[in-house]
Amino acid sequence: MKNFTCTTHIKQGSHCAVIVAHPDDETLWCGGLILMHPDVKWTILTLCRKSDSDRSPKFHKAMKIFGAKGIMGDIDDGPDQIPLDEQDVQDTIIDLLPATKFDLILTHSTSGEYTRHLRHEETAKAVLKLWNSGRLQTEQIWFFAYEDGDKKYLPRPCHDADLTVKLSDKIRQQKFEIITQIYGFSEDSFEAKTTPRQEAFWQSRAAC
Repeated sequence: MKNFTCTTHIKQGSHCAVIVAHPDDETLWCGGLILMHPDVKWTILTLCRKSDSDRSPKFHKAMKIFGAKGIMGDIDDGPDQIPLDEQDVQDTIIDLLPATKFDLILTHSTSGEYTRHLRHEETAKAVLKLWNSGRLQTEQIWFFAYEDGDKKYLPRPCHDADLTVKLSDKIRQQKFEIITQIYGFSEDSFEAKTTPRQEAFWQSRAAC
């Protein structure tokens, strides 16, 4: 697993987007990275739960801590997880984003971070297709790189990730407090126990 210092990879003043399925995904999978870069212009889009009277205000409180522009969508996130139309997901992303060109985009892996959540996978595939088609422009995409051994353990960084970010105790604590105090998950919840001390990503770059 390669380890890099993040400041060498995200330039000051860059405009970066985080595109996730749910409010709290941004914190769980890359919240430390966001907190480490207050000099970056962050746009954070979650595709679900805009109408959720509990989760929606919590998301916006988290955005204030991150110093980010937060945007919410309302695609179906029912317990049945009925597959969504690929084109609808792509169009929703384009309609919600205030811009279609970024220096860096972060999103889910096409196989998700744990076994398994269809909305995570659909979000990643939509972002990738938008990038390949040119509807969404960026120099590079970082996909969250975590796995749970087919539910054998809590999500952990993938051993073959291109990039890992080791969080300081201070940053990790800030991240943990957003999950427990802002989003309100108990300290023995899946979300709190999952909150990684090390964040990991696969990198894809645009062809020169």
